[in-house]
Amino acid sequence: MIEFKRPALEDRAWVEPLLAQGDERGCEYNFSTLYLWCHAFHVEIARVDGFFTERLCAPNGCHYLFPAGRGDLPAALAALEEDSRRRGQPFSLTGVNPEDRETLEELFPGRFQYTPNRFSFDYLYTVDKLADLAGKKLHGKRNHIHRFEENWPGWTFEELTPANLDECAAMAREWYRRNAGEGESDMLDDSLSEEAKALYKGLDRFAELGLEGGLIRAGGRVVAFTVGDKLHENSDTYNVHFEKAFGDIQGAYAIVNREFARWVRARHPEIRYLNREEDMDIEGLRRAKESYYPDLLLEKYLAREV
Repeated sequence: MIEFKRPALEDRAWVEPLLAQGDERGCEYNFSTLYLWCHAFHVEIARVDGFFTERLCAPNGCHYLFPAGRGDLPAALAALEEDSRRRGQPFSLTGVNPEDRETLEELFPGRFQYTPNRFSFDYLYTVDKLADLAGKKLHGKRNHIHRFEENWPGWTFEELTPANLDECAAMAREWYRRNAGEGESDMLDDSLSEEAKALYKGLDRFAELGLEGGLIRAGGRVVAFTVGDKLHENSDTYNVHFEKAFGDIQGAYAIVNREFARWVRARHPEIRYLNREEDMDIEGLRRAKESYYPDLLLEKYLAREV
């Protein structure tokens, strides 16, 4: 019987080596992601025959993350299937990318039905694209930054440290206040509320999770910041967890995006891609992510046993 548990900070020591062995690019294969969002998706984690996996339960049932690690994959999948049977539910796997799908078909031809989860596709961009913003397609982004620099001479980019995290938290509280739904000045809609919990948790556990980030200061105050970390030790992909900027300051989003990409490129020369995660089926967020023309749209499927 698999012993699933809610993720705790001390689990990072055994989870990250298994994630490094699996070397997946999906944002869910990152300890910080699963720890910060475990409250929203009812995440429980376990080690199964040399693999890492997690169980995510929602009103429509439980799904299992495609295992990451090395070893006897059929045995690990059989153990997950048995856990699903004990719960009286059909066996299903989430986070299945095209390569994982091929593996499943080789091992169990015709056993699973695959449904694309478009809202969970990850947007990946080369570091150089976001750091340099070269070419005609990104001309508009460069114009936004130029306008910001004209309006805010003397702006600065700073690495996130214990000395400025409180300022970021204060800026985030103001951002959420401004973006609460009409007539809900003291409440956020569900998606923003869950994100706020994850963000504040990340700022509170910043050092313990090995998070990094940067901020833009203009007019003496923080107007934008971003938080991220490497997917895992061996990865060529860097996960951007949060990015916040005041929408009424033209170019604030564009400049924090560019400056953080430049910071990552200098700090982590091994990084090839920035994973700016999924759009959660939010139209505005999808348009924003598509406006940077992703170099890779990481497909993910729900594989349900037929």
